[in-house]
Amino acid sequence: MALIPFVESKPVKEEEDAPARETGFDDFFGDLLQALGLDADQALPAWWQGWPARQHVQRWIDHLGMSQDRILAVARETREAHPAPPDGPKALDRAMERAVRRDADAAKQATASGRNPKRQRKRDAGPRPSDDQLAAFYAGMVNSDAYLPANAISSAMCGLMLTRKLVTPDQLRLRGVL
Repeated sequence: MALIPFVESKPVKEEEDAPARETGFDDFFGDLLQALGLDADQALPAWWQGWPARQHVQRWIDHLGMSQDRILAVARETREAHPAPPDGPKALDRAMERAVRRDADAAKQATASGRNPKRQRKRDAGPRPSDDQLAAFYAGMVNSDAYLPANAISSAMCGLMLTRKLVTPDQLRLRGVL
């Protein structure tokens, strides 16, 4: 059995902005603790210590789509309602979810008060075709060999085509329009 020699590889280059991003999140996490009435320089409750608490707060950003400013605002609101700081980030989950729901409802009401984005007016593509143009278009369908459903041409359009002598009554009967 041959041994495979151990080959040292170069260390994987970390992302260039990773330390700056971590420092930014650490600053945000410190601001969050301060908004909740906790002092980051003193002993924190067990549920606020270490990476699990930071990861839990990061989920509010990733999964709920909250901004750091919105998280801080909700933290201040909860602190005003409750005199004691929360034991851990899980205690704020419902408050964060309610805030996201309130923001979504407010956005719905804002769009409902304006025009409904799902029902937009048709874009003006130009002037409406004249009766002569419409009659010529439908006469082309009758005179072609292509499939023509029985309900494709209205009786009013049949009248327009007949008065302009673009089709004959026999053609319309053969195609099943009359």
